[in-house]
Amino acid sequence: MIAELTTHHLTIAVAESLTGGLLVAELVRIPGASVVVRGGVVAYDTALKRSLLHVDSSVLNVHGPVHADVAKQMAGGVRTLLAVNGVRADIGVSTTGVAGPGPDGGHPAGTVFIGLSKGTGSWAVPLHLHGDRGEIRAETVSQAIDAVRALIAQGDAE
Repeated sequence: MIAELTTHHLTIAVAESLTGGLLVAELVRIPGASVVVRGGVVAYDTALKRSLLHVDSSVLNVHGPVHADVAKQMAGGVRTLLAVNGVRADIGVSTTGVAGPGPDGGHPAGTVFIGLSKGTGSWAVPLHLHGDRGEIRAETVSQAIDAVRALIAQGDAE
């Protein structure tokens, strides 16, 4: 994905909850990532989703942190939070969900939402994953990378 971002002259910002930094770590593992990766924020605590990423309090109060709208707002919020010289990142990606081992907030383990933001639009990709905590987190990272690649390939991010 770093190559695709570089080719299209796009920057990315990452907001993570259940993946706890694994996604941004995977991105910066690639040489040259500093050209396109603005950075990452781990907002594991719900209050940080609200205060740092500007996720709407009413959405969090009604739905909790595991919801499509939360993922979308996290992705949009991190683009603004990690702006450089007033310029938002071109793409925001976020992860929120339940890694397990048990359910949380009425959601079974493996309930995940990947948020995507670009331009004035935002989307959420719902996932229903299986496996242990580590497998769910690793698969979330893989799916998030695939989602950003698909967004770039569609030309929607330009």
